[in-house]
Amino acid sequence: MTTLQFNEQVVDFSGSLKPFAYKLTRNSDDASDLIQETVYKALINADKFHKGTNLKAWLFTIMRNIFINNYRRNSRHGIVSDPTENLSLLNSIRNSTTNSGLVNIHMEEVNKALENLSEEFRIPFLLHYEGFKYNEIAEELQLPLGTVKSRIFFARKALQKMIDRLV
Repeated sequence: MTTLQFNEQVVDFSGSLKPFAYKLTRNSDDASDLIQETVYKALINADKFHKGTNLKAWLFTIMRNIFINNYRRNSRHGIVSDPTENLSLLNSIRNSTTNSGLVNIHMEEVNKALENLSEEFRIPFLLHYEGFKYNEIAEELQLPLGTVKSRIFFARKALQKMIDRLV
């Protein structure tokens, strides 16, 4: 398949992506943005498409991965969406105050518990907490993927036990 044929097929399939994009985003504008980003990524990564692979399924996979990555990124940054016309939910947040004292106490407990973890569990856990993916952590620490996953799992369990004892 030539590059021109590939590009034409991607553009042809972009119309069939709309229902799935809308199902994911539940917003017409966001769905259009998601489709546009999907087509863009597909065209840029055309060299990664293997002949004989279902192009439509490949595009759906790209779209799903973009949506998941954007969702994770937005949830980490605390982005809040307000579907009301007058933005009453966002405006009500401005009028509220929080007491950060309790949060600070809890964070001190978590930090103490983290200090008590052995380094082999603490480092993968902190990298994961900072948003790195399992495979990125495995590459960075030069460990098998399964080892990274299990260390993060055991770190969570250990932290949970330590914090439960403190509370």
